[in-house]
Amino acid sequence: MSASIDAKAMARALRASLGEKQITLSHSECLEVVARQLGADSWNVLAAKIAREAEAKAAPRDGIRFSDAIPILRIFDVAKAKEFYVDFLGFTIDWEHRFGDNFPLYAQVSRADIKLHLSEHHGDASPGSTVFVWMRGIEAYHRELNAKDYRYYKPGLEDAVWDGKMMQVADPFGNRLRFSEPNKADDPRA
Repeated sequence: MSASIDAKAMARALRASLGEKQITLSHSECLEVVARQLGADSWNVLAAKIAREAEAKAAPRDGIRFSDAIPILRIFDVAKAKEFYVDFLGFTIDWEHRFGDNFPLYAQVSRADIKLHLSEHHGDASPGSTVFVWMRGIEAYHRELNAKDYRYYKPGLEDAVWDGKMMQVADPFGNRLRFSEPNKADDPRA
């Protein structure tokens, strides 16, 4: 049994299916049935096992755990950066920071599960960087971007050599974002 199994969703589906046949079981009764189907004596035993597996996956034995990697991209013009990242790519500004009036901007933008830091600070990053992003829904995103008819970029969608699709865009500062989707739906990269 794997922690990736959503036993509660299975219990909801079971309850709904039985309800269609006029068989009424409570949600907790359905949880007990699912637990037995998955080889546990009770829902409490299964829930504890799922929690232990999730905890073991989250905390490796050596104590080292990495979280999100957030690329920092150098920008030179705040208005152009917002036009590209917010208006064109559809990201949201999460926060902005300046040390004072007339100081360079440092900001975070995000969309779905990706976060990017944009910085006007000299030395934070080199212009011309490439960020590789695994994703799902690349064809829909491609259509969304092209429908905006952005003056400075009309991205293409191409078949990638690694068995997937890729769309690359470049911001006004020479940084590239390479959005890629593997063909296989069960590929863990996206």
